[in-house]
Amino acid sequence: MIIIRRISISLFFLLVSLKGLPGVAQVNDGGTHEKWEYALESTGDVLQLALPLTAGITTIIKKDWKGTKQFALSYATTMVVTHSLKKIVRKQRPEGRHLYDAFPSGHTASAFSGASFIQRRYGWKYGKWAYVLASIVGVSRMEGPDGWHDIWDVLAGAGVGIGSTYLFTTPYEDNKLDVGFSSGDGSYLLTFKYQF
Repeated sequence: MIIIRRISISLFFLLVSLKGLPGVAQVNDGGTHEKWEYALESTGDVLQLALPLTAGITTIIKKDWKGTKQFALSYATTMVVTHSLKKIVRKQRPEGRHLYDAFPSGHTASAFSGASFIQRRYGWKYGKWAYVLASIVGVSRMEGPDGWHDIWDVLAGAGVGIGSTYLFTTPYEDNKLDVGFSSGDGSYLLTFKYQF
């Protein structure tokens, strides 16, 4: 699927150009962190949106309207469950911050929702790379300069994203025509099966 690759690359560069927006990692700590930490955090900020956008746009380009509906349901469920759990659990952010919305990681839930949709709907050929990118988001939430989450927040976010997708998403069936052939005892049978 060259389309998925092209969309992902385009979205990545679009979102990188938005780097100056609030909520996107900025270097402002007077040099206590290394540059790679900021790069990792910025990459996670971009990928948490790029993966679900790629999944949704792919369904539209393929005219997979059933997939569009399934993606909308699974992503909405991911976001509702994630933000509800943040309000219910009220786990404090690492490093003594006075913020109580660490569990589960919203960035990770968003990224894994997009990645798991790509894998579930279109197969492991594309899904494995989406999962690699989603894993980068999870690592960025723990290892970035701000260290917004611990491993349990990230694992819970991934679980919510994957679980929501598996509730609503079925594999894509592009080939609706199935042709069969059978022979035996001098007779031959050719079958055509078309699925509506």
